[in-house]
Amino acid sequence: MPAPSNGPPDHSPHVSPIIVWFRRDLRIADNPALSEAALRGQPVLPLYILEDDAPRPLGGAAQWWLHHSLKALCRELTQLGAKLILRRGRAAEVLLRLAEESGARTVLWNRRYDRLETGKDCKITSALVARGVQVEAFNGSLLFEPRAVHNRDGQPFQVFAPFWRCCLSLPDPPRPRPRPLRLHPHEAVASDCLADWTLLPDRPDWSTGIATAWTPGEDAASARLADFLEDSLPCYGQRRDHPDQDATSRLSPHLAFGEISPRQVWHAARAAGAHPTEGFLRELGWREFSHHNLHHFPDLPSQPQRREFQDFPWINDESAWQAFIGGRTGFPIVDAGMRALWETGWLHNRLRMIVASFLVKDLMIPWQRGEAWFWDTLVDADPANNAAGWQWVAGSGLESAPYFRIFNPVLQGRKFDPHGRYVRRWIPELGALPDSVIHRPWEAPADVLAKAGIVLGHDYPHPIVDHAAARLRALNAYDRMKAGVLPA
Repeated sequence: MPAPSNGPPDHSPHVSPIIVWFRRDLRIADNPALSEAALRGQPVLPLYILEDDAPRPLGGAAQWWLHHSLKALCRELTQLGAKLILRRGRAAEVLLRLAEESGARTVLWNRRYDRLETGKDCKITSALVARGVQVEAFNGSLLFEPRAVHNRDGQPFQVFAPFWRCCLSLPDPPRPRPRPLRLHPHEAVASDCLADWTLLPDRPDWSTGIATAWTPGEDAASARLADFLEDSLPCYGQRRDHPDQDATSRLSPHLAFGEISPRQVWHAARAAGAHPTEGFLRELGWREFSHHNLHHFPDLPSQPQRREFQDFPWINDESAWQAFIGGRTGFPIVDAGMRALWETGWLHNRLRMIVASFLVKDLMIPWQRGEAWFWDTLVDADPANNAAGWQWVAGSGLESAPYFRIFNPVLQGRKFDPHGRYVRRWIPELGALPDSVIHRPWEAPADVLAKAGIVLGHDYPHPIVDHAAARLRALNAYDRMKAGVLPA
């Protein structure tokens, strides 16, 4: 029987330590790998590797988050009696070297489900086992194992509704594991200095707005969940689509870095008991679906799941792209979203759909460029959610909106920001316009523009496309693709 986590440390020189490899699970509570190590009563070596062989390096905003999340994790581990070891390099080589330095014979980690990552983990496991090091892996990032969710033919679901029905028919996810009260320390082992990894931006430091908007770390994640359940969950269904209201959980970056687990969110929401709980958990289900999708279809971030979209006649208009990322398209709700993304590293889900639709349908720029921009600018950049969201809007995903569903940015603005509060926050040059024209300033009478102090084309741009014409162009392109008529 393993020693209790709070028992006296065994200082015998023959007791080898356990390496706990942290990845996207930067938390203490409900961390199965860490909990298991604590239960065994052996010295614990917490490790984070900045992997030089990662399939896809983190974007700039996510690097900022990682820096501060690692600082928070280091503080938490220190309070438990352990020191976070930082190493940079190829993961297998780092683990083998640390095992040799410390005498560790066991490595514990929580699974990754991206096939590119799981393939690498299999190779790492083989290398460690060949050197006499045991590896054990746990589920610390999903509600349900992908192998447990399948249709009657044993195949993965390709549509969300039956996927979620299947999930809800399964036993509830296990209750979160408690936070270890202490960890048995090991003698000092060399560690990199976090500052030497240069994860923070410099010259210029563009992260001021992100730092103002966010506090990374497990404590901040727990506080955010508690505030959401108390203040926003009761009216979640009515307010969640309105970007000017703080009605969403804003847990996405904390989930992306594993500062809180989906099981913690699930059980806390269930315990809250408010009527909209099922609608909120359904959003957690979309996260689950995206991760299962990436597990089964590893090219999700780069290739259309509907293969006919390989032949879609995309347009690479560099001037339109620059206007899009700079929030200068002339469509206020689009520009407000893109400026908010750059300033805060985050974008409301409704705005993600609006700006994505504008890029791939009004501008006909490939969704992969939008996905890559989000990957670099989002603090919650997640390989599954980000790619699945873009493919959903583009119509190229297995579960997606039809391509012919094209958001009208003016109507979207009127519906979800009816008083223009979101637009005025992020586009102050339009602040004096009345609600009636805030989402279509090019239609404002000359006297209204003059009274607001706006000269279109100088203070704020004219629209870079005519939405009605752009919509017809996109639909014609879609029809040509379906008919197999390739562009000249």
